Amino acid sequence: MDGEGSDQRQDERGLFSPAFATLQALPAARDQTGLSNQPLPALSPPMPRRMIAAGRVEAGPVHASEQAASAVQLEIDRGGAFLLVPVLLCAGAAVYFALDFEPGWTPILSLAGLFGAVAWLARNVAVARYLALALLLLVGGAFFGKVETWRSSTKVIGGEITTRLTGRVETIETREKGRIRLTLAVMATERPKLRYQPDRVRLTARSAPPGLEPGAAVTGLARLAPPLGPLRPGSYDFAFESYFDRIGASGFFLKRPEVLPAADESSLRARVEAWIEARRLALAGRIRGHIGGPEGEIAAALVAGVRAGIPEDVNETLRITGLAHVLSISGLHMALVAGVVIGSLRLGFAAFPGFASRHPVRKYAAVGALAALAAYLLISGSQVAAERSFLMIAVMLVALLFDRAALTMRNLAIAALIIIVLSPHEVVGPSFQMSFAATAALVSAYGWWAERRARRAQPNPAQRGALLRIARTVVFYAAGLAATSLIAGVATGIFGAWHFQRVSPLGLVANLAAMPVFSVVVMPAAVAGMVLMPFGLDGPVFIIMGQGLSLALAIVRWLAERTPVDAIGAVPSASVVLLALALVPLTLATTTAVRLLAVPLAVVGFASLTLRELPQAYVSEDARLVGIRTRDGMLAVNRDRPNAFTVEDWSRATMATGIMKPAKETEAGTTGTVMDISPARFFCAGDLCRVEHESGAVVAHALTMPDAEQACDTASVIVIADPTAANPCPHSKVQIITARRLALDGSAEIRFDGVGNASVTYALSGTRPWHDHRRFSRAARGMAPYEPANKKAGTKPAS
Repeated sequence: MDGEGSDQRQDERGLFSPAFATLQALPAARDQTGLSNQPLPALSPPMPRRMIAAGRVEAGPVHASEQAASAVQLEIDRGGAFLLVPVLLCAGAAVYFALDFEPGWTPILSLAGLFGAVAWLARNVAVARYLALALLLLVGGAFFGKVETWRSSTKVIGGEITTRLTGRVETIETREKGRIRLTLAVMATERPKLRYQPDRVRLTARSAPPGLEPGAAVTGLARLAPPLGPLRPGSYDFAFESYFDRIGASGFFLKRPEVLPAADESSLRARVEAWIEARRLALAGRIRGHIGGPEGEIAAALVAGVRAGIPEDVNETLRITGLAHVLSISGLHMALVAGVVIGSLRLGFAAFPGFASRHPVRKYAAVGALAALAAYLLISGSQVAAERSFLMIAVMLVALLFDRAALTMRNLAIAALIIIVLSPHEVVGPSFQMSFAATAALVSAYGWWAERRARRAQPNPAQRGALLRIARTVVFYAAGLAATSLIAGVATGIFGAWHFQRVSPLGLVANLAAMPVFSVVVMPAAVAGMVLMPFGLDGPVFIIMGQGLSLALAIVRWLAERTPVDAIGAVPSASVVLLALALVPLTLATTTAVRLLAVPLAVVGFASLTLRELPQAYVSEDARLVGIRTRDGMLAVNRDRPNAFTVEDWSRATMATGIMKPAKETEAGTTGTVMDISPARFFCAGDLCRVEHESGAVVAHALTMPDAEQACDTASVIVIADPTAANPCPHSKVQIITARRLALDGSAEIRFDGVGNASVTYALSGTRPWHDHRRFSRAARGMAPYEPANKKAGTKPAS
């Protein structure tokens, strides 16, 4: 289970491309598709009505309200209202997924009808009409979220169980040391046969059996468990993501699974998906054959989207330096593919001037690029960043087919709309948030710079010498790369801090040093290798790609070793909301007056960050692990071998500088008595562990209720890892956290006031469909863990 949760989280991290690659490739793509790079002509702002009388302008001061109204009207005239549509839909979807109850269809549809009617009745009153439409879009976002939840309806098991499972292989991920992770469509279970059988599961195995391939049927004894909840209140929810991925359980095979004889009972769609997955794995294997080591795994990720084999130390190095986005197939990859295909087809058509003069070859090239991009999207796994980039470039190419110009920000809005309608749960994930925030910021900055350049007189390049032109090009490229990294980093920083509690202090330097290698060597070689692969000439090109990756890895490793601590602690939700709202006028608006609305939002958002209080203690959802931040900045835990993934997450959230393991009563100088309670570490006597917080409050962890009774007189909080336990201190003000409560409401956060009083917050405060399975676990029903009859009797299990 630990590896499963960690892998899902790493997958999410690998997706958050800052998307500056899209913008870097955008000018070239626009030139090749015939779209103009020139900005739209600036529109003169409309004058206030009181200043217009009989065709002449009256003299007099203009009030601030009139200036604001003029700026808003100008934004509407420039199409700003359309850009707000995906923003409001995103907000509505985010509110729906954040609710602590599941809203029914009736209130959602009723509110939609109400706001729609108000918008119609107030169609002649601009303010009322826009307000009603905004509320309608908010409800629309919630509606799309409700539809996706109903459409998913994932069957999730309630508790851990061992069963013999037979399933059809959908995906195969090869990991370090020969381990594999399989996504299976469940065909049957037996011994025992599950009455509530999940449709899909994700299982790991120590090695792959002979004949394993996508579409094959496998069987084996597997240990299944429901998806994890948040590791702490406000953190990433694995159960949420698994629900919308339609994964009803995860776990591992107890021994190597067996491949069953072929039985073609799958649907046509399943066979097509298996064929695509097989081609994807074959492509990744071919690339690894040319490029060995970590470089080969990264190359497979860049071309085929297969990232499971990248060593964890390489992933961590890229995260520390802010370059994890290069592993995500996004704008740079898509733009290069489109550019190469269009350029190649146009060059081929140019060889036949008669045909080229009579036919719209530019449109033919656009169709070819669309087909190539669609194939690349399928073979790369169709991840969110890739989908967004595909949609943006596809909108541009489709506009070319109809002889229409497509504004880049409008492309982004259309791409966001499609993703929100089809997959609204992505709105609350780091990939969607960071990808679209970075792209919107870059497009806005690019538009501002292009407009600024258009207003300035440009000297004739022929008047400069060759050396001067080369130097100017190099300086402009470096400055553009630095500005791109800085803008994207600022736009995505708050979301990265919120989801991962970390920033990249040397991210700008890393992008400046390593991204030219990716842009000039790695990605062009990848595109050339794909083009030459059908002819068997891809080997030398992929070797060049591997050399480029080796150079880039050497750069990022050197920088990672010199990067200071990147953990920044848990970020309040209010700060994220305020700073995200500030990005809206800052990136979407075109007038200074409207952009200034971002200033108060940003000021209050950053102020709330400086006034935050870091979390002080956490309890895991299985009640086995407690972590508390000590006065010297360490994270004291009650177990000798704590869950590494959980402890890492807690350490980042509390900004702990290290882990302090417990002292046992058998150690010299400890007796396990009250005198041994210390603010530096847990002291454990038998099954009772205690530690003192710097406020004076004592936190105790007990395995059973009788153990907990010993701490009633000294503890402020007692955690009992027994789901059958009741309150052992009924006549005391001690806060009791039981395994049963945690099984229902998830992990807990403990905060203390200045006099040692404690307050407890749980990760889950209601029942949503993706958490509904929790109430069926044995712990949630107040039952002890299941033990086989032969184990209870003390006999040896049957072989």
